Amino acid sequence: MKKYIAALIFLLSGMHLMQAQETFQPKTEVETLGKGVVYERETTFDLRMHTHGLSAGLNFGKLRTYYLTRFYHFELGELRHHKENRTSLDQTAGGSNVSRPFIYGKQNNFYALRVGIGEKRYFSEKAKRKGVAVGVSYEGGFSLGILKPYYLELYATENTGPFTSIISVKYSEDVAASFLNPWNIHGASTWFTGLNELNLLPGVQTQVAVHFDWGAFDEYAKAIEVGFMLDLYLKQVPIMVDLPDVENRPFFLNLFVNLQFGKRQ
Repeated sequence: MKKYIAALIFLLSGMHLMQAQETFQPKTEVETLGKGVVYERETTFDLRMHTHGLSAGLNFGKLRTYYLTRFYHFELGELRHHKENRTSLDQTAGGSNVSRPFIYGKQNNFYALRVGIGEKRYFSEKAKRKGVAVGVSYEGGFSLGILKPYYLELYATENTGPFTSIISVKYSEDVAASFLNPWNIHGASTWFTGLNELNLLPGVQTQVAVHFDWGAFDEYAKAIEVGFMLDLYLKQVPIMVDLPDVENRPFFLNLFVNLQFGKRQ
């Protein structure tokens, strides 16, 4: 009889110990979901606003570990000179004739096509399913500059008919006097003018940012980044006409805010 009582006590003690282990054994959220790496890939879109313009991008990422994502980045955007100011002028003393908006002294639109490889690292796990993960992202790669001539519509200096003619002109030394005379400017030509006269300028680029990501295991990615980006080219980028108070540089250093959204798989 004593053997049965002892066996019963041992069995109850074992069941109690197993129950206690099940109750107090800490588990990570990944273990609770019964999965290891929840997602393997992610595709995200960027909408970036920076100190010299706007851009849009696309990222293809591979989740190497929970803390590390390696990605390929493609981006296209405009880079503006800090001296650019859009204006329009009254062409008559009474102010009844106003020119179309234009940027005085500009000779080229400049766009940057960036291609890079980067990583995104989180500092710590997201404590909650809807928590915020803080990390850092960084990348480096190529930046292909694209120059498109900036055309102005100018009043023709020689007119033989009763009406004043208007011609589209890009900057050159031969037309500098007319191009830089604001009272001779009717306005900016359409954006498509000069699209067949593109010039390429190779360079390199790098970016680093603090990354804030909402949702630890969400299927849809949503994040915001704040950081710096640098584009460096082989020579000065001729966005503006060389004037005494205007300097073209071979680099652009930008502070940016980036909205990022996409999907994980």
